[in-house]
Amino acid sequence: MTKITVIGGGITGLTAAYELSKSGFQVTVIEQDENLGGQAGTFRLENALLEKYYHHLFSSDAHIIGLIDELGLRGKLLWLDSRTGVFHKGRIYPFVSPVDLLRFEPLSIADRVRLGLMYLRLRRFKDWHRLEQITARDWVIHHGSRRIYDVLWGPLLRGKFAEAADEVSMTWLWGKISLRGSSRSRDMTREKLGYLAGSFQVIIDALAQAVRDRGGEIWTGVRAKRVLVEGNRVQGLELEPANGSIDAATPVPRAIHCDSVIATVPSHTFLKIVPEIPERYADKLRKVRYQVAICVILELARSLSRIYWLNISEESFPFVGVIEHTNLVPPSEYGGNNVVYVTNYVSPSDPILGLAADEVVRSYLPFLRKINASFEESWIRSYRVYRDESGQPIVVTGYSEEIPSHETPVAGLYLANTTQIYPEDRGTNYSVRLGQDISAIVRSAF
Repeated sequence: MTKITVIGGGITGLTAAYELSKSGFQVTVIEQDENLGGQAGTFRLENALLEKYYHHLFSSDAHIIGLIDELGLRGKLLWLDSRTGVFHKGRIYPFVSPVDLLRFEPLSIADRVRLGLMYLRLRRFKDWHRLEQITARDWVIHHGSRRIYDVLWGPLLRGKFAEAADEVSMTWLWGKISLRGSSRSRDMTREKLGYLAGSFQVIIDALAQAVRDRGGEIWTGVRAKRVLVEGNRVQGLELEPANGSIDAATPVPRAIHCDSVIATVPSHTFLKIVPEIPERYADKLRKVRYQVAICVILELARSLSRIYWLNISEESFPFVGVIEHTNLVPPSEYGGNNVVYVTNYVSPSDPILGLAADEVVRSYLPFLRKINASFEESWIRSYRVYRDESGQPIVVTGYSEEIPSHETPVAGLYLANTTQIYPEDRGTNYSVRLGQDISAIVRSAF
């Protein structure tokens, strides 16, 4: 039987393992964390599970919705009313319907009309290739206005990409706008987003169980130390525990043989575990830049605002978004507490990465008071801070020309990571699609 090893137990890796196990391959999944899920992984909060990084689905997320159906989980998928807003100059502005747009006072009437027309144009725009060679900044200023850019998109792009903001391709922004519009009603007055009752752990567990039911193995707490290559072909993997060293009592072997390896790790990690990778391919991997994602999760005694997804259009703020999860899923699911994600993206050299969790939270407190003047530190019942050093690939102009292929120059070795999700951005739906795509490529090789 053909043996396939998948490095990474996130949504992409588990989907690939699931698809290959359905086709009769013997699959082993290696995950360095003690728990599966990757960026969709969860932790326990009160009597519920909650994602480390905020997650929801759009109605157009056909790949993951189809997988949810296939796994028999449709009854778990809830479509919930959502509210989006923008915080600008000390005020929260609802930002869902055309009426909300017309009431957005930071822009002139003429700019509000231009912004509305810009949204309509991008929702109908299909040929993203025509946007790839122009920056988001230049496109918005040309087709909207400088004021639209300065008030809305400039602060958000700089909050997401820091000093690289002016390099970001319009294709990235197109994907964000067109996708968000898909979640709204036909008259654009309401928005519904999808969430799995019990958290996204439901689909993670179902995928893992389906792999095991077909004879696959899943090892957690185990790291791929090196891909073993001989004669420019994969021979297997050298393994090590994520914490400590393998000894005689450890049930995981030091090395395993396999016919193919699918790596779902970040590009810089891939370079470390495959030092033999040919230089031309390695050069593409090195060109990829990531922003570090920082996600602060606050468990509050009171609600911060009425908005689920609040974009921060203030460059003085140390974060770019506030997602009040319990404005989508009721607080009753979390012991009556209000759950708020405070999200930020920074360059790998940003000083905030040197701060302890409590220091990060304290640095945010004055800005949370600007959102809600009544906010007090005493509202915080607990907090957690998660960081992902590969949280957001920086999508620059001409990005498609720099994407490394899934099939590497080493026979039997494949790469599937977030830098290859394009023209769309990261998300569970596209992680599922990536897993399905890479499994089809591997199947075709046998």
